[in-house]
Amino acid sequence: MKSLSLVDEEKFEIIEKNIPEINENQVLIKVAYCGVCGSDLDRYFKGKVHFFPITLGHEFSGTIEKVGTDVKDFNIGDRVTAAPIVPCGKCEYCERGEFAHCTHYSFIGSRQDGAMAEYVAVNAENVIKVPDKVTLKEAALIEPLTVALHGVERINMHAGSNVLIFGAGTIGMMTLLSVKALGVGNVTVVDLNSEKLIKAQKLGADTVINPLEIDLSEYFQEHDNPEIVFETAGASQTQLQSIEFVKHLGKVVFIGTATKNVNFDPKLFEQILRKEIIVTGSWMSYSAPFPGYEWTAGLNYLSQGKIDVKPLISEVFTLEDKSKPFDRMIDKELPSIKYLYEIK
Repeated sequence: MKSLSLVDEEKFEIIEKNIPEINENQVLIKVAYCGVCGSDLDRYFKGKVHFFPITLGHEFSGTIEKVGTDVKDFNIGDRVTAAPIVPCGKCEYCERGEFAHCTHYSFIGSRQDGAMAEYVAVNAENVIKVPDKVTLKEAALIEPLTVALHGVERINMHAGSNVLIFGAGTIGMMTLLSVKALGVGNVTVVDLNSEKLIKAQKLGADTVINPLEIDLSEYFQEHDNPEIVFETAGASQTQLQSIEFVKHLGKVVFIGTATKNVNFDPKLFEQILRKEIIVTGSWMSYSAPFPGYEWTAGLNYLSQGKIDVKPLISEVFTLEDKSKPFDRMIDKELPSIKYLYEIK
């Protein structure tokens, strides 16, 4: 089979590999679409991988080509997507159904070969059927949607809540779609890219703010502070502003990964105490029974038309395009959200 393999830092090659063998509890998936995740950028640009060569890709969809002898719930030809984490199933956290905290996990596209290839072998317990009304192109976006849904479900959020979302990238947009589907009140999205903010507005954001044009401190002196803040940008400034701008007795969910030191001065840190803020992190997207309600709920939202991820798909590439989507992802001037490889 054909595989887009990362053979060294910033070096992709199309390699012919053997089609993966499957065991009795696995299925072989013929990949249709595979997304590029922000977490793949460090793997490509900084060589942060567990081995070379490696096939990246953990956001994918396709059809089942082969079924292991002990697999009962799937058949050849089924349209599917899959959860990429491979938990050990034996540690304390797996036994509690907290699979994102597994101490001995593997991960498709990171600790084992992924889906930027014609075929990928997946444990049957990771596989989820795609509803008839959902295309395989849409299904390739289910993994980032589940990340947003997991973050939203980290807190109790009542209908009508005013929400602030920092970041209009993939996870920020997915968070916007998720909270709108749940029926919150006014949703404000903050980002430095005005074209992304226009897209956020089209997707349902009630207010959009570019901090290069509007001072956030001045804005929140004149407008109600949000009851709930989702930080998806992973920027030290917005991580601090999440605490600064949230309302008294509000809630802050940190989803974006920190890339620089986040230094709280004592006065700002004290706001957590004085405002009695609930602060939580959100990591990946799994719950019990594995892979979790996030996956079934996300596919239901897509199938029922309550969430539409199609506008987030910016461009579709082939494996022969190699690093093009990666290069475009780091271009801050581009308004693009999600890039896919189509694998024919």
